[in-house]
Formats: sequence, structure tokens, C-alpha cells
Amino acid sequence: MNLVLEAKKMNTAKPSGLLTNYLAVRSETERLCAPLEIEDYGIQTQAFVSPPKWHLAHTAWFFETLILKPYAKNYKIYHPKFAELFNSYYDTIGAYHARPERGLLSRPTVKEVYQYRAYIDEQMTKLLSEENHPYKKDIKYRTTLGLNHEQQHQELLLTDIKHIFAYNPLKPTYQQHTETPSNKFITQKWIPFSGGVKEIGFKGDVYDDAFSYDNECPRHKVYLNDFRIASRLVTNGEYIEFINNKGYKDADLWLSDAWKIINQENWTCPLYWKNIGNEWWHMTLSGMRRIDLNVPVCHISFYEAAAYARWIGKRLPTEQEWEVASESIPINGNFRESQILHPSSAREEDSLQQMFGDVWEWTQSAYTPYPGYHQQNGPLGEYNGKFMSSQIVLRGGSCVTPKNHIRASYRNFFYPQEQWQFSGIRLAEDV
Repeated sequence: MNLVLEAKKMNTAKPSGLLTNYLAVRSETERLCAPLEIEDYGIQTQAFVSPPKWHLAHTAWFFETLILKPYAKNYKIYHPKFAELFNSYYDTIGAYHARPERGLLSRPTVKEVYQYRAYIDEQMTKLLSEENHPYKKDIKYRTTLGLNHEQQHQELLLTDIKHIFAYNPLKPTYQQHTETPSNKFITQKWIPFSGGVKEIGFKGDVYDDAFSYDNECPRHKVYLNDFRIASRLVTNGEYIEFINNKGYKDADLWLSDAWKIINQENWTCPLYWKNIGNEWWHMTLSGMRRIDLNVPVCHISFYEAAAYARWIGKRLPTEQEWEVASESIPINGNFRESQILHPSSAREEDSLQQMFGDVWEWTQSAYTPYPGYHQQNGPLGEYNGKFMSSQIVLRGGSCVTPKNHIRASYRNFFYPQEQWQFSGIRLAEDV
């Protein structure tokens, strides 16, 4: 369904920019689910993977709970139990269904979830069409937050679908795409940056049109030593050298927690890799493919990224170094809009490249609050603030991230052992 056309039928006036953006983002989520069969929607392969049906419902729940309930006059909730079923982790809102058990829910059906989304879209269209609403500024901010939240779940949808399909022995294909294999090794160069007092963090007000999450604020000063950063990402071929040199068997390369995990879980290569006939293959959203040696290595945990950096005699960049290095670079790259949904090889250039798109880049920085950060009260404060413990910052976006969702100050964060995200490695060194 074309939600923009439906909105025009409901309103004689032209939809506002915010409403148009709302309808476009919501339509994109459903477009991403179009290749799925009905049986795919309810699968959960691990506790950290959510079924596609849950993503569809949760993103509708977000708008219902944080915008429609408090701001839409005489709003009628769609279903009284959805508040619990599709709450993700918001303790200040109420109880929620256990995350590892999301795949055990056969009801609501996929059909009803789509009906729920249609109902929320209808109600949000009415609310966003109210030009003189007394809380218009708050509605705008929360709607913009909700759209960015939905874009995060679009990315998670593709990440989780890949895990679901990889688990299946049939290795289903999400999309047919044949990328021309790269046949040229691009020499890694080292780009120098001067140290000193620098500023990082989002520039602006979170209520402005230029949106950011609260964890990107406040902008503040940091001191950096001189450093150099690699011109491109670490490739599959380079990582295979690490494997062949028994990198996974050398305790000296690994952090203590990492060494326990790789031995307990028998890690020998990145997630989705398989050696078939002495040749490396891996699962992609286009099915099983031979590994392209010149494409960035992907689905790497922080532990693996740190071990590789130690093995090669380098280190991972700090998030402060990464942001300073990236600030002067246009946000271009291999994003979801390319429709490749897989990392691409670097180009023959002397400049810094692949900073945006392709893979999320692990930094060595713990996910902690910036100086002067104050967590909001209530559910908006829970969005990011409650997770500032035991996780590591990643930067730059990936091949399944929408381009307009990323900025130089964007801070993603995952636990150090997690591999299922489209994450990879960029190296740095001291000068």
C-alpha cells in the first residue's frame, strides 16, 4: 500500500514534511519484509534475534505508546495485551514479554500485525495533520525519534533475517544479487592526524531538524595524541592470514574473557564462514557465496577485532579518533540504498575511505556517557542511557544502514562477544 497516497486521500492538504517522512519510513519497513514467506515471520534462532513479525509490531508499539497515548485526543488502544507483548525493555512503561521467547508467539498473526501497523499509521496521520496541536513540538521530536528508532529496526530486520536464513540448512536467499567479484588488492595506506584539543559530539539541539540521539551529546573537548588511521577496512584475505597463522589458537592475542569464549564455543573463524573443499564460503543475504578476498571482513566481534589488531601489530581506533578523522569526509558509501546488502571492496585511492557504510567499525572505546551527559527521566532516558555499561562503541554504519540515518557523531554499541551485526575492523596506530 502506498501510504503517502492514502494520506493524501484522508487530507485535502498536502502532507507535511514530517508526515511524508513518517509514511516513507513506515513503508520501507514493510518493503523490506516483502521477500519473506509467511513461515519466515515468526522464527527466532537465538535470544538476541527477534522474529520479523516482532520488529513490525514493536515499531508500531513505539508510536502508539510514546506518542498516540499521551498526545492523541480520545485515542483508543488497538489491543490491551500488545503493550506487554511488544514492549522491548522499557521498565518505566511496564512489564514485557521475555526477549528469548518472542519466537514462541504464534499469535497475533502476521495479518493482524499488519492491521495493527495500518491502524497506527491512520492515527499518526491524523495527529501529525493537526497544525495547532498544543504539544506540536514534543510530538515532532518524539516522531522523529520514532522514525530513527524504526530505521534501527529496519537494519536489525535484515541482520536477523540473515541469521534466520543462515540457520536453515537450505540456506534460503533473501534477494538475488550478483556483485562483480573484485580482483585487485588495494594497498592499505596510513593517514596521519595531528593531536591536540579537539571537539566531538553532535553539533546542535536535539529538537532541531538535524536529529541526534542523546548519547551523542553534549559536544565536548577531548585531547588526542598524534595518530594514524588505516585508509581502508581490513579485508577477508587479510583475516584469512590471521586464521592460517593460528590466530584463534594463540592465547597471547586474546583478552581473558575472549579466550574463554572462543574455547567454550569453539570459534575458529567469523560468523557465517564455512570451509568447503579447502575454500572459504560464507552466508550472505544472497545465499552462500565464495568469499571475496578483497571485500571487508564482516560479522566480527570486538574480541576478534582486538585480537587481529594485536596480531598485526596495530590497534583499534578510539571513538574520539574515529570521529575526528571522519568529520571532514562526506557521508557517502555502500549503504542500504545500494541494494547490495553486503560489504564492497575499497577503491585505489590515497584518501580515507569506507568510513561510512560497508561495516560498522569497532573502536576500542567503552560505551559510557559523555562529560555533562544527563539521562532523561522515563522511557526516553531508557532508550540509550540505561545501556552505558559493558558494551563497546562502533562507528560509521553498514551496508544495511540507510544513508540518512548516519552522521559522524553517531554512536552504536554492542557487547564485545556479538558477531551477528554487520561489523568489521579498521586499524589505527600511534605516531
